[in-house]
Amino acid sequence: MRLELPYPPSINHYFKRRGNRTFIGSEGMAFRTQVCRTLMAAKVQPMAGMLAVKVRAYPPDRRKRDIDNIQKPLLDALEKGGAFYNDCQIKHLTTVMLETVRGGKTLVTIRRMC
Repeated sequence: MRLELPYPPSINHYFKRRGNRTFIGSEGMAFRTQVCRTLMAAKVQPMAGMLAVKVRAYPPDRRKRDIDNIQKPLLDALEKGGAFYNDCQIKHLTTVMLETVRGGKTLVTIRRMC
């Protein structure tokens, strides 16, 4: 399965805290909604078994970014959107940060491991 998705918010902007409560903030919810809509439009069905995921990330600008900060929001949104049943199925994850593109994007390839 190959998908083109929006560039995810950093984990630093994905979760918010209010007192002792942690929740997904508005930026995270907007991203999750976009991913769910994209998967629904593509009629994606959840993949079963052990999975390998390759992420090619194209940030929206040249600011310094930690590559690991985009993985959790992206994988959580893919799970919520029904690309797979649970992100614990992912046994191989490759993330590559590439050149900037206007607006940013991520290209995601998910395949079943043999």
